[in-house]
Amino acid sequence: MIRVTHFGYSWAFSTEYADSGNSLACIIGGFDKCFLHGIGLDAIMPTGIPELTFVMFQCMFALITPALILGAFAERVKFSGYVLFTVLWVIIAYLPMAHWVWGGGFLQEMGAIDFAGGTVVHINAGVAALVMALCVGKRDDYRAGHPITPHNITFVFMGMSFLWLGWFGFNAGSGLAADGLAANAFLVTHIATAAAATTWMLIDWIVNKKPTTVGACTGAVAGLVAITPAAGSTDILGAFCIGIISTIVCFFMVAVVKEKFKYDDALDAFGVHGMGGILGSVLTGVFATRYVTGAEGVQGALYGDWHQLWIQVVATVVSIIYSIVVTYIIFKVVDKTVGVRVDKRVEEEGLDIYEHGESAYSN
Repeated sequence: MIRVTHFGYSWAFSTEYADSGNSLACIIGGFDKCFLHGIGLDAIMPTGIPELTFVMFQCMFALITPALILGAFAERVKFSGYVLFTVLWVIIAYLPMAHWVWGGGFLQEMGAIDFAGGTVVHINAGVAALVMALCVGKRDDYRAGHPITPHNITFVFMGMSFLWLGWFGFNAGSGLAADGLAANAFLVTHIATAAAATTWMLIDWIVNKKPTTVGACTGAVAGLVAITPAAGSTDILGAFCIGIISTIVCFFMVAVVKEKFKYDDALDAFGVHGMGGILGSVLTGVFATRYVTGAEGVQGALYGDWHQLWIQVVATVVSIIYSIVVTYIIFKVVDKTVGVRVDKRVEEEGLDIYEHGESAYSN
């Protein structure tokens, strides 16, 4: 949050360079709003909300995105390494992409749609998670072939419940007003998530012979992620289809691709967030409808406009490539300075004890 309020908000959302005709406007906003300079109590966004409210909203986006990456390489990295990685990644990976997509950058100028973070948050973080999982390497237990099961299914269910509820603010709040667009985003988020959770549970039932709580929760996350970029441009039909399609592909990534290539993505950050974001971003170009975007708004390939689909594909590919390159460079810098991975003894002892001198449980 400190980075965002000090300079990140200005980098991502300032119009300084655009207003002055500076060619850098396509990649960075400017510096005139550093330390929130010029944003007073009476500063109002075009939608009617105070700009300080929007600043706080964007702080939360910048806060949650690097946390998603940690899910891929949990239980094997130094706290100091993660802190440095997060600081650099938000500055170099997150903020530029936020400007490109939301702040008037070249992807937004091209016409790319990302209502609430399919590219900026989920593709960006999900792809970075895969890069880090591959660079850091497997956990010792995973390498040895020991089964790694959920620690506490009750906590998984509770966490998913909080996510489902909180995501309404994530998506509907991106409308930046209490209006029909926000209401539609609220509704389609719920529809896509319900469809995704049900689909994953049914696939579990067919493939593994038993429906599972963890499976339903994982499917729900896949649905939440996939509908995120499309929540401001699709109706309930599109949301239903996006929820089902994204879950089928994410299940394949988690159950088949991950097992095939044996990479240790501890919380399936890439399989769910990365692939969910990719699918959601592309499918926005399929299911966008003028029923939501308005008579002069965009529509997707399903309604005869293939141009938007190609724009979404380009934005998706750009996001993937940028995240891969930047994340790998940051990993190398952090690894050569403070180091990233803990040694085997620390991993066996547990990071809570070694890194923080505490444990969540007394026994």
